[in-house]
Amino acid sequence: MSKKILVWFRNDLRLHDNEMLVEAIAKSDSILPVYILDRRSFGDTKYGTLKTGNIRAQFLLESVLGLRNALKQIGGNLLIAEGKPEDIIPQLVQEYEITEVYHHREVAREETHISTLVENALWKLRVNLKHFIGHTLYNKEDLPFPIKDIPDAFNQFKKKIERDSMIKPCFAAPDRINVAEVIDWGMLPALEDLNLLPQQKDQRADFEFAGGEAEGLVHLQKVIMAMQQAATTKNLILASKLSAWLAIGSLSPRKVYWEIKKMESVPNTKAMFNHILLGLLWRDYFRFMFKKYGNTFFNPDGFGSQGLVDVANEQDNFNKWRNAQTGFAVVDAVMTELNQTGFISNIARQTAALYLINNLEVSWVLGAAYFEEKLIDYNPASNWGNWANVAGVGNDQKSKSVFDLDKNIKNLDPKGNYAITWAS
Repeated sequence: MSKKILVWFRNDLRLHDNEMLVEAIAKSDSILPVYILDRRSFGDTKYGTLKTGNIRAQFLLESVLGLRNALKQIGGNLLIAEGKPEDIIPQLVQEYEITEVYHHREVAREETHISTLVENALWKLRVNLKHFIGHTLYNKEDLPFPIKDIPDAFNQFKKKIERDSMIKPCFAAPDRINVAEVIDWGMLPALEDLNLLPQQKDQRADFEFAGGEAEGLVHLQKVIMAMQQAATTKNLILASKLSAWLAIGSLSPRKVYWEIKKMESVPNTKAMFNHILLGLLWRDYFRFMFKKYGNTFFNPDGFGSQGLVDVANEQDNFNKWRNAQTGFAVVDAVMTELNQTGFISNIARQTAALYLINNLEVSWVLGAAYFEEKLIDYNPASNWGNWANVAGVGNDQKSKSVFDLDKNIKNLDPKGNYAITWAS
């Protein structure tokens, strides 16, 4: 009997640096690559927001099709199904006589719950669900401490792992693949099938995101070229905008690191290298914090107390904020850019969050939920972890005094041009 492995793709939509895929190919006669569109990821939340808005949904659909095309180029394909993974995967296991299922482990509650449901369903069939870790720069097993002992303070975390851990090389992308015989590989629904409308391009936006591994790799090379061109300008920091591809797994953080590291010896690129590396470390940090503390990050009081909430006016103030109608020019500009493009800078995110929490006295979880809907680069750990930190209820209590709205505004819009450009 031949060995068939079902490879369940989730937020890992790439061929390069994909240990799960490499091992599945090596240990099987054929594999069945599968992506399942779960409608639960597109429903309403209890906060009156959407789980996934139109901009990120479009990026996701493009990324899934990008993966299918990449697999076709090496002799494979991607089975696309719609429904609940805990229902569909056991059916596929029986239909195609699958001997094992591979997937990447997640850390947030909804994603891990679905994994548990799939694992329980497979257990009844006596089929193993094997977990892989492929979302972080540093592997969990290479950390200089167990998860339960990871320092809560980011600076301590950064110092220890940079001193005592190593970043592994990338797994090579496969150049040939053997897939199971499938009559109908399935079709991906259109955006309208998800009850979402395409976003009209805003002429003020200076960048357009296109989903897929190939697009992510092209953009990574553009970032490197920009670093080369900027080598004559000391300490220039460019916005890399790699986060959308990283969030959906079309780019591996290790791939980004090793490609950027090639520029380390080029004069005057160190600041940019350190800037990108810092972003990758923050992604790791929040992911490991979610692994350490679980769902505490979704609790309004988090690791402390969220402070004042104007309950009587909360919904009205929240609506003004998300509709860019607060009357505070910079904040309205930030929210307009977010609503129109799905992307804003880190300092813009902090500015919007600080104003919502401290000036409008709205619970931070409403803001986090809205960012979940709107951000093209949303991932649970970074989004909810960052919001908890800004609200002063994160696990690193030393970060409470770090955030300053006035300072942020000066850095974000020193001459007032940003507020003028993105006036709603």
